[in-house]
Amino acid sequence: MEISLIQLSSPDAESQADRIDRAESLIRAQEGADLVVLPELWSAGYFHFGQYPDLAETLDGPTATMCAAVARDLKTHVHLGSIVERISADRLRNTSVLLGPDGSIVHQYSKIHVFGYQSLEAELLTPGTSLPVARTPFGTMAGITCYDLRFPGIWSELSTRGAGIVVVPAAWPAARREHWRLLTSARAVEHQMFVLACNATGVQEGVELGGASRVVDPTGRLLAEAGAEEDVLRATIDPAQIEAVRREFPVITDRLDDYAGLSH
Repeated sequence: MEISLIQLSSPDAESQADRIDRAESLIRAQEGADLVVLPELWSAGYFHFGQYPDLAETLDGPTATMCAAVARDLKTHVHLGSIVERISADRLRNTSVLLGPDGSIVHQYSKIHVFGYQSLEAELLTPGTSLPVARTPFGTMAGITCYDLRFPGIWSELSTRGAGIVVVPAAWPAARREHWRLLTSARAVEHQMFVLACNATGVQEGVELGGASRVVDPTGRLLAEAGAEEDVLRATIDPAQIEAVRREFPVITDRLDDYAGLSH
């Protein structure tokens, strides 16, 4: 399975329309990839909080429409990262979408852990309430978003539901880049999954994003990592490795269902 992670910047001075056009060119250049992934809220720019109401979209808005058209043209899967999704006149959420080779939605997830530390996301966006997985030609896939990386419970549930490949679009700041590296590797090892983590880069509203997009295999081995600049990270993974690793070293089957029920 050939993967392309597009580590994109969202400069303050660039319009959403121009950024969508620029991203389209980058995605189209990934012909031959089985999956193309973009970062969290790249079309709006994560830290452009004051513009969220104006830049919010529906799932048939400009970002999803462009990505669906490219998915159809390239006959590939495109994970569009996430968008500021408008779900009503006064409610927004951070929603990621995986599109299939026919442009249809294969997986949709709204970020459960909205971020509050030095961020307005928790004030502006409604948390998601579902944790789906999707059956794909590459196995069972799922996606979580950025801050969700810090919460082991959500990952345990994903592995319980059968996920073996997890896509992580993010807008993770450079100030906590080592946490990003540590957690993406740890989640892959803990749950014997491929972690495909696509981070934003550049500067938004004075905040430097961390880059370092990564592909980590089910043993925790780093297959590829980007630098700090805008880039396209390519990697090849073998989904058959998931079952092989889980069969050889059965961490998931040895895990208890309810640790809270243990006596003090």
